[in-house]
Amino acid sequence: MREYKIRIMNIERNNIKKTKSLSFFLIILLIIIICGFLFDIYKVKAIINIDSNYRWAWNDIIGWIDFYFDDTEVTRERVKGYVNSSIGYIALDCQTTPVGDICSNSDFAVLNDGSGNLSGWAWNDAIGWISFDSATAGSSYIYQVIINSLTGDFSGWAWNDTVGWISFNCSDINICSTSNYKVKTTWVAEPITASLISSVFDTQRIGGTAINTIMWQGEQPTDTSVKFQIASSNSSDGPWLYLGPDGSDTTYYTSTGPNDSVQINLQYHNNHRYFRYKVFLVSDNGQNKTPRIDDIIINYSP
Repeated sequence: MREYKIRIMNIERNNIKKTKSLSFFLIILLIIIICGFLFDIYKVKAIINIDSNYRWAWNDIIGWIDFYFDDTEVTRERVKGYVNSSIGYIALDCQTTPVGDICSNSDFAVLNDGSGNLSGWAWNDAIGWISFDSATAGSSYIYQVIINSLTGDFSGWAWNDTVGWISFNCSDINICSTSNYKVKTTWVAEPITASLISSVFDTQRIGGTAINTIMWQGEQPTDTSVKFQIASSNSSDGPWLYLGPDGSDTTYYTSTGPNDSVQINLQYHNNHRYFRYKVFLVSDNGQNKTPRIDDIIINYSP
């Protein structure tokens, strides 16, 4: 912190002492105000992606559990931070507990599979472990907390051996007309897209060709997609404009899957000697599955 010094000249010693005391008081007051302001900023920034209205889970014994608290954050890998309840804080992740990182002593977390299916454990000093899914807990009774990957709404149940079930959405027990609660996050599952631009293909036709169709071979898992844009030119140096069916760079040629031949719009790719393609591989929303392309086949004619 930069230190500011005030030079006082030609003032009686008594006045100097009074001035120094007043200055010290004002500096301390300013520090307190600034610290309070920064603390408020931190609190605002720390509450990252839980809805300020839809923030509540419910348990019949301990009551409301507030997820709009401190650094609670949903990511595609886990739920981080800690939440507040009548029995104290509930830590959702060993790295971001109220006392800091304790993973070296107790490695736990509420995990997200990327599609909103939660698993693993949370911890509270009063009641112990809270299970977010039956598979991790080894329970024969099926339960799980799930985040809707499109809306961010939590639903389902967590379990604790001391207090029992914890509900994350009033719709699970059909009481929303009398108690409209749920936990909601702004996190949603989103696909990722990878792209590749081909080398330049020379049809060897001076007058150009007509690019008729494009087809690919490989594998396309459920909820993934493959799409293309085509560029053509009468010069091997381009210009290369990658276009979709309507002649814009915002639309794509898409197929139903491998070995499905897609018609190319000849309005934009006729009588051109050279061509290239740009292929886009789009994952599922959870970013767990992606297509695999082995071959791309383009049909063209004089």
